[in-house]
Amino acid sequence: MPPAPRPAPFAPIGRIPVVEISPVLEDGRWPAKGTVGEAFPVRATVFREGHDAVAATAVLVDPAGRDHSTAAMIDIAPGLDRYEAWLVPDAPGDWGFRVEGWSDPYATWSRDATVKVEAGVDVELMMTEGALVLERAAESPMPSRAAEVLADAVHALRDRSRPAAARLAVATDLSVREILAEHPLREMVSRSATYPVRVDRERALVGAWYEIFPRSEGAHRDPETGTWTSGTLRTATERLPMIADMGFDVVYLTPIHPIGLTNRKGRNNTLEAGPEDPGSPYGIGSPDGGHDAVHPDLGTIEDFDVFVARAREVGLEVALDVALQASPDHPWVTEHPEWFTTRADGSIAYAENPPKKYQDIYPLNFDNDPEGIYRAVRDVLEFWVEHGVSAFRVDNPHTKPLSFWHRLLGEFRERHPDVLFLSEAFTRPAMMRTLGAIGFHQSYTYFTWRTTKEEVGDYLLELATQTDARLRPSFWPTTHDILTPYMQQGGRAAYAIRAVLAATGSPTWGIYSGYELVENVARPGAEEQIDNEKYEYKERDWARAAQIGIADLLRRLNHIRRAHPALQRLRNVHVHPTTDEATLCFSKRLPAEHSPTGEADTVIVVINLDPYTTRDGHVHLDLAALGLSAPDGDVPVMEVRDELGGETYYWGASPYVRLDPHGVCAHVLAVRPL
Repeated sequence: MPPAPRPAPFAPIGRIPVVEISPVLEDGRWPAKGTVGEAFPVRATVFREGHDAVAATAVLVDPAGRDHSTAAMIDIAPGLDRYEAWLVPDAPGDWGFRVEGWSDPYATWSRDATVKVEAGVDVELMMTEGALVLERAAESPMPSRAAEVLADAVHALRDRSRPAAARLAVATDLSVREILAEHPLREMVSRSATYPVRVDRERALVGAWYEIFPRSEGAHRDPETGTWTSGTLRTATERLPMIADMGFDVVYLTPIHPIGLTNRKGRNNTLEAGPEDPGSPYGIGSPDGGHDAVHPDLGTIEDFDVFVARAREVGLEVALDVALQASPDHPWVTEHPEWFTTRADGSIAYAENPPKKYQDIYPLNFDNDPEGIYRAVRDVLEFWVEHGVSAFRVDNPHTKPLSFWHRLLGEFRERHPDVLFLSEAFTRPAMMRTLGAIGFHQSYTYFTWRTTKEEVGDYLLELATQTDARLRPSFWPTTHDILTPYMQQGGRAAYAIRAVLAATGSPTWGIYSGYELVENVARPGAEEQIDNEKYEYKERDWARAAQIGIADLLRRLNHIRRAHPALQRLRNVHVHPTTDEATLCFSKRLPAEHSPTGEADTVIVVINLDPYTTRDGHVHLDLAALGLSAPDGDVPVMEVRDELGGETYYWGASPYVRLDPHGVCAHVLAVRPL
């Protein structure tokens, strides 16, 4: 048994209390999530006894334990003592942050002096005290011009020949306040603990994924005999330039391993497989090998190496599915029967998710030989990393112990810090959040089932402001397992709407191959496609995809994402009200100080969520959230260019929009202030 977690050591409260700090997971037991170049918010409650003013500073600590940068915290809830600042790590590693609360003598004096001088109370005393405060402030290192400004203010305060109001005005001038904001006089500095932030490379946050079944790429059925020829890793390699041309960053392969014969599933998950049925690639293992082998129909490990090399040539990373389960024919079953669950009748338990049954799969029992299973899984992942895999999509991680994942992901972070893990866990919120907290870089989400304006808007805000320190979302409109009623019934319009929403609503999004063809016919009684690719080959007509136009939409969306840093961030979303119940509006803004280009970037997305009907109405824009000032009257304050259609509009605070789901279903607008 591992030792029980120890409580945090006792620490007395500081002279200036600093409490309720975020982002902090389980009192710092696990690190919050950070990404290279992404600003993250630090918040704390800072206060003191009496009426003297306090202030706070957020300090970013680099992996070597040095103070990297500081940011003055802003009071975001006057009267509630809640402060906020944003910090930006610039390299991967284990970073930290702390909050420093301090007494602010200048703010205390300027507030009191303003009240007393106006009332004619203690005027000269306040002038003398102000001069002493500014003299103390001038002792700090600062540019000579700044020191001169403070010296002039001291001189004014001591000059009894001038009116008191004029002397006070000099000492509280904006120039003085700006200098003391940059070089504050801090007293009674009280430091919080340093809390961990684990910073990953940018692909952990930002990317466009494209999923394929390699056996379908190049698969062909003889029209006369009905005999199928499987696609191979070599034929799948030929498709890579097309995927890259659409602007995707990651090509994700479903399992490529040998498939068992025992209980092999047939078409549409039937219990009897025909001679032409290839079986589910998730029924892993046969006499040809297990998780570290390539299915003979797909080729060899050398063919896989060629696939990876070509992917890199065209700018794609390679992700591989990890399904920790075994066909009854897997070598693990004969070599390590103790790794599975034996039922009362002596049989090995197959996988079930009632009412679903997976007779072709044996789940691992992690309690029987945890060390043996751990070593085997670790070695499998090491094998694929050595062959160029830089990301793993993990199938059903929520059905395995969290302690297993915590250990495994921690070891891989130490040995291969650039390797990413995507959690495919459509399950209870607590499990999804904790999988992220203990090390998964990304997570599938409930986005797939969020379809109304309220559902989508609330979910965008939840992911951006409530769970951002624990998990990074990946938005998928469909997967090979999931075809929601919205997608089944909405036709091409639904596919276009959800692609726009996924690509702009989340820094990472993904598409399952065939999305371009609007494959939306469901298997009766199931939320998945009929003739599911999990159980058969798919021969697709990519020439027809060009006619449908979804592929061109995907290309444009990925181009827009790359052109706008604001769309590459998670925590910067703002939802704006609309008068129509099916029209959603949200914006993403990146201020210049947080932008990799050094320029501010703002994007407004307005989208019709109704795949059947044209919708219209007014959008009520929160101009402050867009970095704009409210005008006098309803006049244009911004030029917006639609990055999807190319049109330019001039908008005020309440523009009118009309969106046709079969034509222009959305505006993705780049904002330029007038």
